Amino acid sequence: MRFDKGKNRGSGSSAVLSMLLALLIGVCVFCAINFDVVERIRYQLTSGGIDSWEEAAAEEGFAPAVEEYYYDHLPEQLHEAYREMYVHIMRGEDNGTFLAYVSGEDFWDAYYAVLADHPEIFWIGTSAQIETDFTGRVVGYDLETTVPAEARPSMRQNLEAAADACVAGIPSTAGDYEKIKYVYEYLIDTVEYRAGSADSQNIQSALLYHTSVCAGYAKSFQYILHRLGLFCTYITGKTRDGGDHGWNMVRIDGEYYYVDVTWGDPVFVGQIEGESGGNVTNYNYLCCTEYELFRTHIPGDSISLPACTSDKYNYYKLNGFYYEYFDYDTIRSALMNSVWNGESSIVMKFGSSEALETARYELFEDGLLDEPGQYLMEINGVTSWNYRYHVDDDFCLITIYW
Repeated sequence: MRFDKGKNRGSGSSAVLSMLLALLIGVCVFCAINFDVVERIRYQLTSGGIDSWEEAAAEEGFAPAVEEYYYDHLPEQLHEAYREMYVHIMRGEDNGTFLAYVSGEDFWDAYYAVLADHPEIFWIGTSAQIETDFTGRVVGYDLETTVPAEARPSMRQNLEAAADACVAGIPSTAGDYEKIKYVYEYLIDTVEYRAGSADSQNIQSALLYHTSVCAGYAKSFQYILHRLGLFCTYITGKTRDGGDHGWNMVRIDGEYYYVDVTWGDPVFVGQIEGESGGNVTNYNYLCCTEYELFRTHIPGDSISLPACTSDKYNYYKLNGFYYEYFDYDTIRSALMNSVWNGESSIVMKFGSSEALETARYELFEDGLLDEPGQYLMEINGVTSWNYRYHVDDDFCLITIYW
């Protein structure tokens, strides 16, 4: 509205009246164009806020049944935006008015936190558009979707059935670690890592199509553990070579551990001497500590993380494959027992880089493998024997394939 001084030909009162009328008309036009203003006013007058969104989620049957790690670690002032976004998504409202008072940056923090906590939200893509007012406050949103609304109910049933097929194989006596290990192995056995897989950022890629990338592995792992009633959250960051990556954090007996199902897949075992790949599960990334994982993984700073320092559930320690120090007779005995028992491989984890280097020298340069090699030649009726091996310096690990 423009006010021109010195050119008003009417009386003072009529001029004021004209101004008020113009203002009223302008407000009405503005409200007609921006219908979300009415919704926002109603929201404020009815004391809308975090409690109203919590009530809506409960009344509509999708109150969270899992521990929401990201929600719990967001600044409290973002809880309302988080819960509002969660309710909108669960209602199937892929676009609409946004009522919580947040900036664009705060909106993204809340939005990504919802997706990190809830892998069951399988129909949302990796991008969205937001609308802001002149103050920078978010007033509307439009989410990228990957599954049409009409296809979501049947896909949800298929995903639940796929997860339950995994759960059905877990012994009823299994503890939390055994359940976590079973799901880790199950996904490694049933999913193939493949760049460019369909819906690779969501759980249907791994659970329905059986090909995925890190996000699909990690979110599927989280989804199944949630169905088992176990704590699991999704962690994002980078690998040491700079690539974006996603993995998980679990909790057993009050202690936190990292799990990376993707890097447990044989395609990520690394280089076997002279060859690539392998055909055995890599247990380095099952319930490992931050000391081990952070040699290759760098977590992002979007959320605070607890210390992951316990090695109580280290796979190698639990299964007798761990050696704090190198002892010649102990390692010789382990090698001979392995070939006598007809095992296809032996894995040895050492307690330090020094112990690893001693083992590497004794095994591959000083003849410690000669005796088991001689035995293998005798029982196979051959005069030569070739072995393959893999050394993982980050985890102080040696694997020998007989």
